[in-house]
Amino acid sequence: MVVVSTEEKMLNAKTNVETDRARELAIFAAIIDHGSFSKAGRVLNLSASAVSRTVDRTEARLGVRLLMRTTRSLSLTAEGQAYLQAARRILKDLDDSEQQIADQGSPRGRLRVSASLSHGRSHVVPLLPEFSALYPHILVDISLTDTITDISSGQADVAVRFGKLPDSNLTARKLGVVKRVVAASPDYLRRFGAPTRPEDLLSHNCLHFNFFRAESSWPFLVNGAVKWLPIKGSIEANNGETLGQLAMLGMGIVRLGEFLVGPNIQAGKLVPILQDFNPGDAEDVHAVFVGGSNTPARVRAFVDFLTQRLCSCME
Repeated sequence: MVVVSTEEKMLNAKTNVETDRARELAIFAAIIDHGSFSKAGRVLNLSASAVSRTVDRTEARLGVRLLMRTTRSLSLTAEGQAYLQAARRILKDLDDSEQQIADQGSPRGRLRVSASLSHGRSHVVPLLPEFSALYPHILVDISLTDTITDISSGQADVAVRFGKLPDSNLTARKLGVVKRVVAASPDYLRRFGAPTRPEDLLSHNCLHFNFFRAESSWPFLVNGAVKWLPIKGSIEANNGETLGQLAMLGMGIVRLGEFLVGPNIQAGKLVPILQDFNPGDAEDVHAVFVGGSNTPARVRAFVDFLTQRLCSCME
């Protein structure tokens, strides 16, 4: 015969009470979600009478009426509305906590990733097969866009961003550095001549970005100091791939990331120019996300993966 101590009895009683209260919250939320005791009971595998008794017990413990009940309808009292809000918040916190604990062993769930069009296609997308093989329970939802995604409002879990980051509560992990190159096609240079000094660009068609944070001037190293030269051209675009394609078509001169124009320079489709005046112009690349102790394991896994795979090929 097993003898249970008084302390163990009290602990078991406390555990049962806490379990019953969590179940009461779930039952009450289900009643409102499904509109009746009987429907809530079917979802929870309980009889309508068991659901009703649970509500009666909750109301008796709280000393207030939560629901106004008739044979045809249910409506919340003011106290019932407050209890429902608390129930949903507590149940969500429980679900999130359990998911976080479960994620420690096997990261899972939907991972929303935002990356720029050009860099995403050339560097991020090719890594996804390996990442998916390593983490088969993570569903990667990737969007390629040069528009800034608002991570704080929940538009994405991780964003790969270029350049100086604004002050925010977000966490950033450096992935590498992208150098910039000024280039044009051999055909364009034959027709209009190759610039030999930065100021020569003032008489050339310089193609650049159209989004609000785009630079209207390009930096050059002149007599040991960086000087910014205003540029203008006949075409603007929202992504580097389009600008690179236009340059290869002989439309003008571009200043783009080395990762984007490098293969076309090697293939002879573009020619780097004004290299003696290149100021070592470069942009840092970061993975940006909501950090902290509650960061989901799937986010941590992806950021760690990007850091390992991209840092070596972008420095």
